[in-house]
Amino acid sequence: MKQTKRTDKKKPGSAGLHDYAALIVKAALAEDIGSGDITTAAIVQPGMRGQCVITAKEDMTVAGLFIAEMAFRHLDKDVVFKPFGKDGEHVKKGHTIATVAGRLGALLTAERVALNFLQRLSGIATLTRRFAAKAAPHGARILDTRKTTPCLRMFERYAVRAGGGSNHRFGLFDAVLIKDNHIKAAGGVQKAISRVNDRYQKRMPVEVEVTSLKETKEAVRAGADIIMLDNMGIADIKKAIKLINGLALIEASGGINIDNVEAVARTGVDFISVGALTHSARAADISMEVTRYAPERKR
Repeated sequence: MKQTKRTDKKKPGSAGLHDYAALIVKAALAEDIGSGDITTAAIVQPGMRGQCVITAKEDMTVAGLFIAEMAFRHLDKDVVFKPFGKDGEHVKKGHTIATVAGRLGALLTAERVALNFLQRLSGIATLTRRFAAKAAPHGARILDTRKTTPCLRMFERYAVRAGGGSNHRFGLFDAVLIKDNHIKAAGGVQKAISRVNDRYQKRMPVEVEVTSLKETKEAVRAGADIIMLDNMGIADIKKAIKLINGLALIEASGGINIDNVEAVARTGVDFISVGALTHSARAADISMEVTRYAPERKR
């Protein structure tokens, strides 16, 4: 098999991810709170303190703990957030994901934003784990796609990794991927690859999407580094693998679901990209309940 190496391109470091999370969490809280949490302001007395328990209401893979903590801490810098486990850990229904203690008003005001992030990312991680478990025994890696929620891509890619998947290119800037409309614009697969190689002097690996065995042959002749087999059935994937004959890495994409992903993995492809990881993952069922509350302690 061709040794062109795919890595998680532009994988954000923890600092970049946390810095970006701070901006997004602040915006999400502003969206939800607006001019003020009028219900909490009417009911919760200033200075009241409380403790809440965040619980998994179903089996899931957890992701987004640090973002949930950030939401609470934005409203109460002295909050005590205690996770019981870490991102990427699979937990059972009824598991205490975390406890959070601090000013009760702040906890109730931040609750929805904190849980929205935690539920969304845990849902992605949980779905990714299911796909990865079926593909990994056959040597295939599960990849995400750019079919993400606008402005949440960095978080959703993080959740994919937490679930045992890998990241495809982050955006349009960090890797070449020639798709069907590029091929039409260029006048064919070979012409499209040639233009990319001429532009970048073969300094960047070239991935090309093909939809037929004819296009697969063209991609091989043109020296593509990665060939994406788009919406091909199992029989055609096997034929394409023989045509490629180790001269490029192979990615399967399109029409892949939890029921057929293992059959695709068995063919011997290197990667399987699944848009559903981010565009169709169901939010995990997570609740937050107040377990203790009391007036502010006098000092």
